[in-house]
Amino acid sequence: MKIRLTFILLLFAITAHAQDSVFARRMVDTLTSPYFWGRGYTNDGMGKAARFISSEFKEFGLKPMDGKDFQQPFTYNVNTFPGNMEVSINGVKLAPGKDFIIGEESRGLRASGKLFKKDSVTYIDPDHRLMVSLDKKLTWSAAQEEADFTRVIIDKKALTAEPATIDINVDNKFVKNFKANNVCATVQGTDHPDSVIMITAHYDHLGGMGSQTYFPGANDNASGMAMLLSLARYYATHPQRYTMAFVCFGGEEAGILGSKYFTEHPELPLSSIHFLLNMDIMGTGEEGITAVNATVYPKEFALLQQANAKGHYLSKVASRGKAANSDHYWFTEKGVPAFFIYTMGGIKAYHDVFDVSKTLPLNEYKHLFGLITDFVTGLTQPLPASPNGR
Repeated sequence: MKIRLTFILLLFAITAHAQDSVFARRMVDTLTSPYFWGRGYTNDGMGKAARFISSEFKEFGLKPMDGKDFQQPFTYNVNTFPGNMEVSINGVKLAPGKDFIIGEESRGLRASGKLFKKDSVTYIDPDHRLMVSLDKKLTWSAAQEEADFTRVIIDKKALTAEPATIDINVDNKFVKNFKANNVCATVQGTDHPDSVIMITAHYDHLGGMGSQTYFPGANDNASGMAMLLSLARYYATHPQRYTMAFVCFGGEEAGILGSKYFTEHPELPLSSIHFLLNMDIMGTGEEGITAVNATVYPKEFALLQQANAKGHYLSKVASRGKAANSDHYWFTEKGVPAFFIYTMGGIKAYHDVFDVSKTLPLNEYKHLFGLITDFVTGLTQPLPASPNGR
């Protein structure tokens, strides 16, 4: 009977993990779809994503962190490209995103001109304050300022001859006080509701570059959001001893702005956060994961390694020191213990139009889910009693 019960429980766990894998794939497919337009600054991409996440939290049965609304609004300035995005070199039209990107700080420009060589990879049109540079990989970003010049970066492989002439028609719109939101929810703890384990990830990406091209952001960071939503759904029906909090940040790509705002306007006391786990780029894992802040919090890192070894989850849990490279950073600066974990190996698409769902393997998703839930369990276990009973 005991063997049979163990088998049934094991089968249930395998089935549950399989269902979560299907759910994760569906979330990545959804968040990278054209409807959300790169979860950025045009076509209401970020707003649509925030409302979608809020509806998922509500459906799971989570509660708004402030007791009223899942969304925490904030604003910042950002340079956007909502319209024309056309560039031709030597009379040959280039494809936006694939053959070229526009410098994220650039002003809009409609002009035709001659290019003068400055160095082996840089060409300028001084009459139009235009610079063209050649690169091996096109990596886009977001800017909070608008420059007084225009910059075009071209993939070297897109050209068959040295650039001599350019035709450009690019629209930009500098948006002051762009409206963004963090999305915040909780599952109340059963024994110590005033102590919090916080799971975070950013849901925004780069949005659109022109009216026809968008950056899907599958690995960065639809993958992290899929994991966060999977964990939120799980903990909604498996409450822990501590309160589980989930925060999805906007504005990460523009300078980890959502997390900065949250730490300055927290919806729960930062001192109540027992530990924070931030997830960004979670779609691979062939080479394991890296934990940023591992050297800052060695006891928690040892616990993470122990959970991995016990569950035989990933090939490696690598240690890294403090870094201001994702949303954990502002919490660490405020004294909140935190890790930022990301997967290693596999695809190399990053901040480009090739970071799509269909090539994102999610091959270690089940192991990542198991590792994180085991780690959370370890964090919430009561300390052993001392010999004198205290």
